[in-house]
Parts: sequence; C-alpha cells; structure tokens
Amino acid sequence: MKNRYLEMKRKHQEQINNFPLKFAFSKDQVEEGLKELGVTKKEVVSIGAGGFLRKTDLSRFKKESRERIEEMEKAIADDKTGEGFIYEMFYYELNNHEYCVTYSIADTVEGLGMTEEEVYNSESLLNGINKAKKQIQKEMEMM
Repeated sequence: MKNRYLEMKRKHQEQINNFPLKFAFSKDQVEEGLKELGVTKKEVVSIGAGGFLRKTDLSRFKKESRERIEEMEKAIADDKTGEGFIYEMFYYELNNHEYCVTYSIADTVEGLGMTEEEVYNSESLLNGINKAKKQIQKEMEMM
C-alpha cells in the first residue's frame, strides 16, 4: 500500500540532503565543511546540532523549512476523517517508535511535534491514531 506520509517524509529528507549545509562534530570536520562550501567561518551560520550553512543561504533554508512544515500541516488538515494521510502518518510512526512493544503513543506523538492532548482533542487525529493502533494490533495477532 502506498503511504503518502512516508513519501512526503522521504521527499522532505531529499530536499534537506540536497541543501548546501554541513554537520561537524570536530575541528577537522568544520574545516572540511567550510572547504566544501567554499567559505570562511565568518561566512557561515549555525543551525544547531552541529549544522551550519552559508549566511547567504539562511533565508532560503528558512523558507524551505517553513514550506515543508506547511505542506505537512495542510496534509493533516485536509484529512477530515483521519483515515487517509493521518492514519498513514500514525501507522508509520507508531511502528517506527515500537508501539507493538511499548503500547505507548507518547514517543510517536512527541516525534511528530504534537501533544497527546492535541491528539485526544482532535476527532481526525484521534480517529487516525486509533485506526493505526488497531491495524498494528491486528498484525501482531497474526504473527
């Protein structure tokens, strides 16, 4: 079955991978990254977690990051029942966060930048996560 959430996630990761940014965790890696970007330390800005990019690319980086967030938010908002994109999102992320072992949604919800309260207070989110949990439990019973 095609998973639209996973396709979007992969597309977003590819966009990030293709952006001219570097990650460094040692002085040698910083120097190598600067060389690859063709800049000096004064010409880069940190994006946190060891990441840096050219100052001249910062506005484009922020714009593309906002666009990815907006695309995800729109896909969630467009799924009024929770049985499409939202279900696919929760199904993938519950599996990714080992729901079948923990039976907890906490890590999944947090990983998606949501709170459990948000999920429980949204009919579409609640329906989607419940449908995903049932599918995972059904698959576990078949094993």
